[in-house]
Amino acid sequence: MHRAMDTLGAVTGVAISYFLLVGNSLDFKLIFCVSAISALLGVLALFWVKQPKAIFDRKKQFSFAWSALDSRLRGFLILAFVFALGNSSNQFLLLRASKLGASTPVVLLLYLAYNVTYAILSYPAGRISDRIGRKRVLITGYLIYAIVYFAFAKVTNFNGLWVWFVFYGFYVAFTEGVEKALLVDIAPEHLRGTVMGLHAALVGIALLPASLLAGVLWDAFGAATLFYFGALLGLLAAGGLLIVLRETKRSQLTPR
Repeated sequence: MHRAMDTLGAVTGVAISYFLLVGNSLDFKLIFCVSAISALLGVLALFWVKQPKAIFDRKKQFSFAWSALDSRLRGFLILAFVFALGNSSNQFLLLRASKLGASTPVVLLLYLAYNVTYAILSYPAGRISDRIGRKRVLITGYLIYAIVYFAFAKVTNFNGLWVWFVFYGFYVAFTEGVEKALLVDIAPEHLRGTVMGLHAALVGIALLPASLLAGVLWDAFGAATLFYFGALLGLLAAGGLLIVLRETKRSQLTPR
């Protein structure tokens, strides 16, 4: 539900950007101004959020040790970090569309198609993972990622990208929220927030070199090489999940 509502906002934002861009002679200034106002409203909304009373002992000293984590959890965090090293910014997908001849408004519509798919599927994907387990949904998502990136390497006209931007929405819906749910499922109860933060930190650390590597591959060997590399990473991530979570019973990969 969180990912669906977050992405519904993105759908609205991209749609507004498209109409502002088309109706304003491709001038981006107005879009940035409207975005700034939206961001300010988002901050103001936080003042109406009531936080529940703390249930932890503030006097208790915080301690954390990597070795204290479940071996599956450590393996999953490492796998997430390695995959993030090859998972470059979505801007490369948009750049690919632009290089294949898509105009700026069309690029926005392609991005809109991705966000609409992501918003629609996030909630059902979470529900499915509640029923059949996180691992199966995540593996499916990474396999979709591999297929989409392979298609981006092979496509020769931006018109062929419409279906693949839609399928890219499938990948994100099947992985982003479900991945965080899996972390909560297998993390120690008193370290759930810490594990979530650690996961975000590892992925964040990997993002910069990931995009730098993507740029180098694009410039040195062409765009197709970048996307072939991404497809390979998707396959490795799917296989890695089978290995890392092989000892995890279904009951341990569904909400407690």
